[in-house]
Order: sequence, then C-alpha cells, then structure tokens
Amino acid sequence: MKFHTQTAGQSLTAQQPLNNVVRVTIQALAGVLGGTQSLHTNSFDEALALPSEEAVRVALRTQQIIAEESGAADIVDPLGGSFAVEALTDEVEAEALAYIEEIREMGDGSMVEGVLSGIESGYFHREIGDAAYEYQRRVEEEREVVVGVNAYEIGEETEPEVLKVDEAVQERQRSRLEAVKSERDDAAVEAALAAVDEAIANDENVMEPIVAAVKVYATMGEIMAVFEEHHGSYQETASAV
Repeated sequence: MKFHTQTAGQSLTAQQPLNNVVRVTIQALAGVLGGTQSLHTNSFDEALALPSEEAVRVALRTQQIIAEESGAADIVDPLGGSFAVEALTDEVEAEALAYIEEIREMGDGSMVEGVLSGIESGYFHREIGDAAYEYQRRVEEEREVVVGVNAYEIGEETEPEVLKVDEAVQERQRSRLEAVKSERDDAAVEAALAAVDEAIANDENVMEPIVAAVKVYATMGEIMAVFEEHHGSYQETASAV
C-alpha cells in the first residue's frame, strides 16, 4: 500500500515555536518508520503565519537528515514484530472500522449515501468539534502535557520573525489576471465554459471539459461559477459542541 504522510499541524504551538522542530522531527520519523512513500513536514512557524523561507528550509532539512543520516530508511520494516506498534495498529484499525460502520449505517448500508448524510446533518463537523473541544479541555486541565504551553513555560516572548506578504503582491496578481483576460479569446472561453455546463447537466465526466477550459485561460472562479449554478455553494452546518 502506498500512502502519503503529513506531520500534525494541530500539534504546532505558537508558544516557544522552535519546539515545533522537535515535534515535527519525531512525527516525520514515525512516518518513515511506518513505511510512508511520501512525506510533508510542517514548518515550525505555521502556528503563527505562512511559513518563512528559513522555516521551510528547516522542514526540508528534517526530511533530508532522516533520509541521509539516521539510517531509518535503510531497513524495509525497522519496527517489524514490535508488540507496541502492532497493538496500536489494531487499536487504530478497530476505531476506524467503527467510524466506517457508523457512517455506512447513516446511508442505510451505502458508504456514499452515509457520507452525504453526514455532511448534510453536520455529523463530521460535530465530531471534529467535539474532538477539538475534548483535547483543549485536557490541555487546560493539564491532563495533556504540551511543552511550552501548560508545562515548562517561560516568561519572555519567543516569537520568531514571521512572513509578512507585501500587499503589492495582490496588485501584481490582479494586474496579471486583467492582462490574461484582455488577451485571451473570449469566444473560446465561453464555448469551453458551455461545454463544462453541458457535462455537468448530463452527469458526464467533467475532467476533460475543465482541462479544455483551463487551456483557453478560463479562470478557476469562472469554472466554479458554472458548478455553483447547478449545485449551489456548500454552507457548513453549525452545531453546538
């Protein structure tokens, strides 16, 4: 089985952000030991802003050090036979299957219908909210230790310099978009968007007409507007936690 792994953004803290380098390293190593084929390492300042160039480089070097210096990638299954890992795997599998069955039941045995029902009823939103709330309670009650947040705190501020996007970037992007729209073939764009509209109306595969629309420089907003005409816009169902 091939799978991609990303380190846990939820675990990143704004307090003492350099601690996040250690957190990400442990999580990345766990992914490698678990056999991941693709890995994304979060940057240490992502709890504060979009990552800076320095933070991105550290995240990349974390992967490279694990790959080149740790030796973890030299063995096919370094944790093979570990009772602890096998027990945790069984636990995760059991909990995942329980969720799958619960969702399937919401769709009268159909997984697809169950997912749609769960979205419409706010089930997924509620489950995520409940989990976040319970985690935060554990942190605030110090039943869950988060280094630098509710344990081993320091008085002074430790915020690094964060990325600040120049507002001129927005103007440059607007200018580029206006230039593209002024130079493209409007008739070709209209025809391509009409083809997308027809594919949606006929319940056909929309990938080919979308690619054709992109090639004549239809914008993402214009393409999505066609979908909205048929399906509307998703409004998240608010739920009490």
